[in-house]
Amino acid sequence: MALNEVHISSLVVHCLPEHLTETKTEIEKFENAEIYGDSPEGKIVVVLETENQGFVTDTIDAINNLPKVLNVALIFHQIEKDLDDMDEDTRTDHSHIEGEV
Repeated sequence: MALNEVHISSLVVHCLPEHLTETKTEIEKFENAEIYGDSPEGKIVVVLETENQGFVTDTIDAINNLPKVLNVALIFHQIEKDLDDMDEDTRTDHSHIEGEV
């Protein structure tokens, strides 16, 4: 594993609409999770920034196990590696996209 690696993932969390505020409050307690939006239908867009894939799956499981959550779907996962290194030829940073679900 690279020394400087960040996993960026986006999730859609679904709960019953009447539990939206309560569920958002619980998700906001996760240090590595940030809410980017929600809908009146009970869907919440969450972005995770974690150190490795294990933290991604652990956080997804923890959110999925919240009492009012119906489902969590991983939508996107990207790995940024060697954040301090720049490619000498292209002047771009190194990244790897895992894909969309």
